[in-house]
Amino acid sequence: MQSASDRHEYPAHWEADVVLRDGGTARIRPITVDDADRLVSFYEQVSDESKYYRFFAPYPRLSAKDVHRFTHHDFVDRVGLAATIGGEFIATVRYDRIGADGMPASAPADEAEVAFLVQDAHQGRGVASALLEHIGAVARERGIRRFAAEVLPANVKMIKVFTDAGYTQKRSFEDGVVRLEFDLEPTDRSLAVQYAREQRAESRSVQRLLTPGSVAVVGVGRAPGGVGRSVLGNIRDYGFNGRLYAVNKAFPEETKEVDGIPAHRSVRDIDGPVDLAVVAVPAEQVPEVVAECGAHGVQGLVVLSAGYAESGPEGRERQRELVRHARAYGMRIIGPNAFGVINTSPDVRLNASLAPETPRPGRIGLFAQSGAIGIALLSRLHRRGGGVTGVTGVSTFVSSGNRADVSGNDVLQYWYDDPDTDVVLMYLESIGNPRKFTRLARRTAAAKPLVVVQGSGTAPQGHAVRATRLPHATVSALLRQAGVIRVDTITELVDTGLLLARQPLPTGPRVAILGNSESLGLLTYDACVAEGLRPSTPLDLTTAAAPEDFHAALARALADDAYDAVIVTAIPAVGEGSAGDAALAEALRSAAEQVPGKPVLVVHVELGGLAEALSAATSTAPQAAAGPPRIRADHPFRALDRLRSPQAPAETPAPGNSDRLIPAYPAAERAVRALADVVQYAQWRREAAEPGRVPEYEDIDEKGAASLIDGLLTRGQGLTLGTEETCELLAKYGIRAHRALPAATADAAVRAAATLGYPVALKATAPHLRHRADLGGVRLDLADEEQLRRAYTELTELFGTPDELRPVVQGMAPRGVDTVIRAVIDPAAGAVLSFGLAGAASQLLGDTSHRLIPVTDREASSLVRSIRTAPLLFGWRGSTPVDTPALEELLLRVSRLVDDHPEVVAVTLEPVVVAPRGLSVLGASVRLAPPPARDDLGPRTLPAY
Repeated sequence: MQSASDRHEYPAHWEADVVLRDGGTARIRPITVDDADRLVSFYEQVSDESKYYRFFAPYPRLSAKDVHRFTHHDFVDRVGLAATIGGEFIATVRYDRIGADGMPASAPADEAEVAFLVQDAHQGRGVASALLEHIGAVARERGIRRFAAEVLPANVKMIKVFTDAGYTQKRSFEDGVVRLEFDLEPTDRSLAVQYAREQRAESRSVQRLLTPGSVAVVGVGRAPGGVGRSVLGNIRDYGFNGRLYAVNKAFPEETKEVDGIPAHRSVRDIDGPVDLAVVAVPAEQVPEVVAECGAHGVQGLVVLSAGYAESGPEGRERQRELVRHARAYGMRIIGPNAFGVINTSPDVRLNASLAPETPRPGRIGLFAQSGAIGIALLSRLHRRGGGVTGVTGVSTFVSSGNRADVSGNDVLQYWYDDPDTDVVLMYLESIGNPRKFTRLARRTAAAKPLVVVQGSGTAPQGHAVRATRLPHATVSALLRQAGVIRVDTITELVDTGLLLARQPLPTGPRVAILGNSESLGLLTYDACVAEGLRPSTPLDLTTAAAPEDFHAALARALADDAYDAVIVTAIPAVGEGSAGDAALAEALRSAAEQVPGKPVLVVHVELGGLAEALSAATSTAPQAAAGPPRIRADHPFRALDRLRSPQAPAETPAPGNSDRLIPAYPAAERAVRALADVVQYAQWRREAAEPGRVPEYEDIDEKGAASLIDGLLTRGQGLTLGTEETCELLAKYGIRAHRALPAATADAAVRAAATLGYPVALKATAPHLRHRADLGGVRLDLADEEQLRRAYTELTELFGTPDELRPVVQGMAPRGVDTVIRAVIDPAAGAVLSFGLAGAASQLLGDTSHRLIPVTDREASSLVRSIRTAPLLFGWRGSTPVDTPALEELLLRVSRLVDDHPEVVAVTLEPVVVAPRGLSVLGASVRLAPPPARDDLGPRTLPAY
């Protein structure tokens, strides 16, 4: 396949796996001289009508000349791509470069004719749209800027492929043929179309895995026990609504059933389709299983088998081959080394996992890369773990294991428009594609909450993760900017998730606190202050408070416009027994129901029989006949149960339902932390509705900057600009950097000062002294030659020779607050703008804020205000506030520079002295390099293996 071409080597980087509209996969690759037989076989399976649409005339078979033409390409002026499944062609596309006269041409001609042919059996799967994206990217790489296509008017499907692509195009009708011409430069609309298609395809691919009509468990042991037998039992016991099969090649011929399930020696022996195969065989047997599944038309695999990339280099290569093998048949994989999948929908009822407890149905989507963490999360949701109470279950659960194929990004695409999921909880040990995850997270968070626990930043073995130069804390900050609720532990993940699943979003940070314990109320108040909330003075109802007093106080607080949320602190009365506890539960529930627009949380201390009484109060609720068993009453974490009416259904109601569940927490800190996270998320949702704009500045010379950059890059691939070049480039974007003149001798320093004008500053710029005024390497406000020479002598006596110090002279700037602005293009996360105060203290504390580029005016404002030391900019302790509007404008100009010119891979402005009026850029550096490839602007592809 990888034969040498006429003019270029085989472009292996054009090979890609793609997800099609129906969720299946196909491989796209260049067509070579080795594909003659495949091309002929493919063409024979195309209908006469499709052939007519392709060639505008009856064309029953390809001639030898046609086959030669369609398989011999130079990969520059003539390119052909094929979409394949199982190694066979299902569609082809080619372009031929043409000149202004429409005849074959070479560069610099920048137009090409393009034509498609898709097998009829695969039409409607989005194959042509995927091929158009890829052939367009290839053409841009080869200097082609425009495609032309001639299509018969009756070929409406192909016309739609072109018109729906989102490119700028022209359309004409000549000689009975529709001629379409369109530019290949990505537009906002073409990217929107591409992202929408990506979402539909990836969502559908996950849906096929989570909603199968039939499941085969491969590797079911002949004796009870073992992974395969356990999963088979879980699927059966949970009441799977589809067809279920047990498969093991070691079954005796006479074995027809296992535990009442039809048994077969091979997937190919099953009479009927199999949508999903759960693979639980040793790793060395998996390739045979994959081949059998592919031959039988299985749509997807959940591979529980271990022994892959987590086990070392040999296992990593085994994992690559697994992915390649499965994708060749159009199948997607969850795993390997996965824990399984769960779908609690009554239409599916699939528990293809190793979960030790039956999951409860609910509206939380749960994703865990780690099987152990998946068990812990399911257990906590099931058992009201860690004291968080009430029954709130999952809609779907995915444990991805090594996530060799299906990742958190794919599952996020599915949950985005899944009507059964209202809240998404994710445990991520690593983020394989931060740029894409951030984009998907921002879109998802605008529709439903997304709560994430992120690992330490060190990817476990088995995870293919792109290299990033950004610190772990920076990636976390960017996730928060995208609307992700970032928490630190799985306990906080569950705490916050249950609050989001049960209560409405607060409209602000104002919190009312009421209860029958003054001490518990004060603890809650202090926790609120520590988390940045605005609590009221706790209302102490005293320990003598009756349920009616709780009801009245809660109803008043909810009705008061001065509060956005209410925390109830409750210590059960000693000696009242179950009747009083049940009455308190009903009092809180009924009061909350009166004003459904504000969240209510309960902080409780478990004394007496409150938990048991509340449990008994809710036990009269009817249980679904096929539902999971209730948790035993003597469970040690049995605490404040669901606060709902006895007639409420067992599963969690959808948000907005007046029959709300009130989450309860055994510690004030946990309740307040969850509420603070939700308050910040609610604020993000409000701000996301009006994200601001990227301002236009009339003095920006974008073309001049581009010309300057092109000229500078002729010197080499990576270049750190000198002082004059840096100042010249920044000036193109309206950024004036103060000149710093070198002072190799005291006389040179005097001459520099005469040029700049007194007063001046003398600075050492050696790496160990740069930007470290605290070390004494800077002398300020030197008013004349005498002071300058004295300062020069002092510096050289203290720190060494001028060659070691690298001294410079700079004009004095108005006094103010020293800040630092940085921009960097990270190959994984994209372009990032950072801001903080200058100085060792800020660096040690990591007090820096970050935003993705391009930055809007609202984001620039929040960037300045989000550092902990921001009060120093706004008049802290009587100081004069500085010119933050000028600072925000500078941030926006740097953002524009990096966004307009991706060759600017790093910018540092340090220090930027922000005065009460205006600011001064006293130090600047710029680095140029060819920009990293941006896969978010290219065609849709699955991660390469």
